Amino acid sequence: MSIWERIAEALRALAAGDSLSDIFERLRTPPERSVAFTIAVISLAAKMAKADGRVTRDEVRAFREVFSIPKADEAAAARVFNLARQDVAGFDTYAARIGQMFRGNREVLENLLEGLFHVATADGHYHDAEDRFLFEVSGAFGLTESCFRTIRARYVPDAEQDPRAVLGLPPDASYEDARRTWRKLVRETHPDHLLAQGLPEEAIKLANRRLAVINHAWEQIQSAERV
Repeated sequence: MSIWERIAEALRALAAGDSLSDIFERLRTPPERSVAFTIAVISLAAKMAKADGRVTRDEVRAFREVFSIPKADEAAAARVFNLARQDVAGFDTYAARIGQMFRGNREVLENLLEGLFHVATADGHYHDAEDRFLFEVSGAFGLTESCFRTIRARYVPDAEQDPRAVLGLPPDASYEDARRTWRKLVRETHPDHLLAQGLPEEAIKLANRRLAVINHAWEQIQSAERV
């Protein structure tokens, strides 16, 4: 059964009267956790679309860059998006449920938040409403404000691009601290490591982008050290 077939099955359960809590409870373990991850991305992206009041073609394209949706499954993906957008439950309900599901697995939650940043910044504009939305989602995930600001620095065009901030370090962090942190982040971003955390293949595309940004920040720090 493909991931989209399992998503369709979850939607049928929702239509039959099961609560979102019941559905997410059944998706707590692999491989169903990848279904929950995908539903979460679509649902939170739908809620985020309401935050700034519009969905642009660039945002749709950004979503498709992360999630390869087969032609035959596009209707199921659209249904998830529309259900989430119309659902009376606030985005905090979705975010809190995902935070509970992946509690203790910070990397999965950070990856999901990065996916939302990727979509939010795809049109070249990062609105105040999107910033507030993502900050609250980050809190519901149980992530720290420092973690939020680190991810924001990697994605938002006008965010402070201090290379140490991209690595999650204060501006006065030493060169050795930066090197240790860079190495740790590279290990954590390795595709095999992320797949072992229950993420779908699509999430690896985000990890590859993150790795490129992390490596670029380290190169900047090295260059400054040589000056």
